[in-house]
Amino acid sequence: MNRRTTVMAMLVLVLGRPLQLSQAGEPAVFVHPGVLHSRADLDRMKTMVARGTQPWHSAFECLQRHTQSQSDWRLRGPFPSVSRGPRDSRHISEMDQDANAAYQNALMWSITSKEAHARKAVEILNAWSATLTEIVGKDKELGASLGGFKFVNAAEIIARTYPAWQPGDRARCRRMFRTVFFPVVKDAAPFANGNWGAGCIKMTMGIGVFCDDRAIFDRGVDYFYHGTGNASLTHYVINAAGQCQESGRDQQHAQLGLGHLAEVCEIAWNQGLDLYGAADNRLALGLEYTARYNLGQEVPCTGVIGEKGRGHFQPIWEAAYQHYVYEKGLPMPYTQQVLGKIRPEGWSIVVPEAFGTLTCFQGHRRRPVGPIPR
Repeated sequence: MNRRTTVMAMLVLVLGRPLQLSQAGEPAVFVHPGVLHSRADLDRMKTMVARGTQPWHSAFECLQRHTQSQSDWRLRGPFPSVSRGPRDSRHISEMDQDANAAYQNALMWSITSKEAHARKAVEILNAWSATLTEIVGKDKELGASLGGFKFVNAAEIIARTYPAWQPGDRARCRRMFRTVFFPVVKDAAPFANGNWGAGCIKMTMGIGVFCDDRAIFDRGVDYFYHGTGNASLTHYVINAAGQCQESGRDQQHAQLGLGHLAEVCEIAWNQGLDLYGAADNRLALGLEYTARYNLGQEVPCTGVIGEKGRGHFQPIWEAAYQHYVYEKGLPMPYTQQVLGKIRPEGWSIVVPEAFGTLTCFQGHRRRPVGPIPR
């Protein structure tokens, strides 16, 4: 049995039902939109905000106020070469800022139907895809995965909701993801701490969805299960207690790695795969362990647990909480306490799951909310 067959067999076991296959034996075509946000997600956000329903309306106000959500955002780039590294960072900040603006304007367009936001997202995507030729530097994997993931989410939303984005421009954007971003992230940084590789996994899967490339998507799923580096699920959440590979480092990075893995699971869920349930819901254990420790309680620990950043909560919690509590009916009492402190989740430069109260929280099992016509 080859690796691809093994992955598909594991996915059938995780889902508890056969995968829907095409006539050629391949998994069915991708669902679009289908990176972090499905069509139902976008419709729900629009409807709840229009109705003024809480907590979505307050969460939307956080998005709406942010500088990079404005339709008059002035581009900081583009540049042909971007570098990230401890001694040689060039234009990475500008790329990250423009990626944030593209993603946040795509969300604003979906929620408000104000075309100026769609045009701004298109302007940013077109500018960078026409110019960027390389991402280099010692930390190039971080540079490609963090800003790149916001770019690919923006592209997925706009491509499926804004017909005025020209086919040639969309094709050029796909080429950028395939030829500039994918070569950097495809091996998931096995030499680094797990948050690096987890960011690469979600970027790989996002590229696969946007580019309708099953092989690229499956490469990310395969690494989530079988990867040799620190980013595969059971290498990151290292035991059933929930301790993480970066728990002994600092709490910001431990949360970042968990947030990336939650986004991996959310992409997969939008495509009909339940990675949330892998290894007996191991991701939920990692989140609960980290939440408990950062709430000031003691946790079992192999080795030393990091004090740095303790009690500072990153906006990574809503999507996994929605899934495990409302989809699976599992208790997450410590995560619930965290959300009681930070809801609505706000902005983050590195985690598109930021604004998660707006984008992910539902408070019941997932079902469509009737959209308000554009």
